[in-house]
Amino acid sequence: MSQDFMSQTLDLTAYPHAQRERLRFIDCCLHYFGQVARTDLLQTFKTGLASGTRDLALYRELAPNNLTLRHDTKLYYRTAAFAPLFEHDPQLILDQLSKHAWQGLTMGPNLSGICLNAVPTIMPAEQLLAPLLLAISQRQAISCDYVSLSSGQQSRELVPHTLVNNGRRWHVRAFDRRSQSFRDFVLTRFTRIQPLDQTVTDCEQQAQDASWHHILPLTLMAHPKLPYPQAIALDYGMHQDRLNLEIREALLGYVMQQWLVDCSADYRLNPAQYPLALADHQQLAAITNKALLPGACL
Repeated sequence: MSQDFMSQTLDLTAYPHAQRERLRFIDCCLHYFGQVARTDLLQTFKTGLASGTRDLALYRELAPNNLTLRHDTKLYYRTAAFAPLFEHDPQLILDQLSKHAWQGLTMGPNLSGICLNAVPTIMPAEQLLAPLLLAISQRQAISCDYVSLSSGQQSRELVPHTLVNNGRRWHVRAFDRRSQSFRDFVLTRFTRIQPLDQTVTDCEQQAQDASWHHILPLTLMAHPKLPYPQAIALDYGMHQDRLNLEIREALLGYVMQQWLVDCSADYRLNPAQYPLALADHQQLAAITNKALLPGACL
């Protein structure tokens, strides 16, 4: 077929979800690594030999031009006419590769070291993460000890609602009963978390977190002082040299810092350090706290 994704013409919804996931796995192995074996299905999905055989036979029936079996290796190989049956998430594939999730499979030894996370995310301790996730899922308040840069260790009562990865470390968005406001807290700075058997009021729940629900439209461009802005346009898949985003106000500072966006009105930050810039500063007019936006307070 000439289509980029043959699933555009094949209705795969008639098959059970578990079988579709196994078909997706076969498709993914062929698409990215060029081969797949029945043993890969057995190891990944803990199925029997007969089930693996049926899945490969069904895939071959659906896409006969996608793979060919070599009896000497007992491996199915991708053909030159291959066209994927499924759309695959590049972020998921890269994340799995960086965590060596494919190492036990037939193509695994060839994948060692080909994908790495250069900057690891700082992870919280499990004994703190478990009660925090429990409080979020059960909509409970917590009593905790938290160490901040400005006030050191203090006891607090929080009502957490969402965990956020800012690219370097994990935060939790929570209502702080001391300040009577929604704030962010770094997970690794908790030293104690205990659930509170107390009623959570409406004003303490996520629905009342205005900054969380306020979606900001932003337009980014390559820094105007860069000699070759096309490189940045290619990096971020810009259309007509612009990148349009929609970002939660509560997360805006993290995105601008992680992406190194010059938010100064006259683009005074070093373009070698801040290759992106805001195209329209009026989009920040409604933001009262600009402390985390690079250059916005200059």
